[in-house]
Amino acid sequence: MAQLNQTWRRLAMPVALGAVIGASAFAQTAMAPVNDAPNPYTTIENHFKLPEGRVWGSTSAVDIDRDGKSIWVGERCGANSCWDRDKNQMIPVPVILKFDESGKLVRSFGTGVAVFPHGIHVDRDGNIWVTDARTPTAEDLAKYPDARGKGSVVVKFSPDGRVLMRLGTPGVRGNPPAALAEPTAAITDPNGDVYVAESHMDVTDPQLIARISVFDKRGRFLRSMGRAGTGPGEFRTPHALAFDSKGNLVVADRQNHRIQLLSKNGAFLREYADFSRVSGLVIDRRDVIYATDSESAEAVHPGWSRGVRIGSLMDGRVTTFIPPHKTDGPDGAMGEGIAIDPRGDLYTAESILRGVTKYVAASTGR
Repeated sequence: MAQLNQTWRRLAMPVALGAVIGASAFAQTAMAPVNDAPNPYTTIENHFKLPEGRVWGSTSAVDIDRDGKSIWVGERCGANSCWDRDKNQMIPVPVILKFDESGKLVRSFGTGVAVFPHGIHVDRDGNIWVTDARTPTAEDLAKYPDARGKGSVVVKFSPDGRVLMRLGTPGVRGNPPAALAEPTAAITDPNGDVYVAESHMDVTDPQLIARISVFDKRGRFLRSMGRAGTGPGEFRTPHALAFDSKGNLVVADRQNHRIQLLSKNGAFLREYADFSRVSGLVIDRRDVIYATDSESAEAVHPGWSRGVRIGSLMDGRVTTFIPPHKTDGPDGAMGEGIAIDPRGDLYTAESILRGVTKYVAASTGR
């Protein structure tokens, strides 16, 4: 049973360059790394407190509540998966957590609904969308039959924790409308349409899926956009989504080391590589992008540092760089998910260090 987490933890492993990197990706890799720029933020760790007796697990999901002050976090049950490796069952703790401005936990729900909470999104009505980016394999199910019916879904919650909708079939990896392929992120547009990034699969998988699927506000499947690859409008681990002020879709195309801007219908507009190997992104009203790099290392992105890169979507230039947390390892650590509140303060969900880090903007003086 101890192997279950390892099996489900499909971290992308590098393969032969010629097999996976196209001309566009080669051009990105050749550019000078952007590892140095002014940092006007003060880092605040351990601001958000869990109740006594509970410890932080890995997190990659964070967003701001409609009140502009509280934050929502998707947390992995004190570990890196909500599957109990010893008891072969879901860990019975809530995975959706709401904290107030002081860092106090004020609401929690979602016990047993997700194996691997990955992305979180607060829509215009205050509802909470959570993606579960893991699916048990046939080998997993042969060893751990109780894993059946878990994972690979998007769940919509009301602010008080009622399940309002599911996209996909729990425990099934497949194609919409019946199923999804290990969704990493979900966001809604002003019409209520839901854009879902798929998938978290190992890029060496011969059946690799990488696409954006779109549903209407009632959950009816509309279309899918993109495919696995390195060209324009193609993806390798689309890991996070956001909209800019013009309604264009911005995709963290993580394993292609770029972000891509697309129309809502999937037409390629442009790409930027200066933001590195992007795990999470958020865009403010001025079309400034805040992008986290939680994975860069010599083995996967030579010369590039982990950290948060901030710049304009107009020209793709990085103007601010928040360096990674210092750790015992040479690469340090940086969170995956990222959110920004109305004051300009940032929050990163920490998959390695666990918990949530707050970054106070110098202009706020707090």
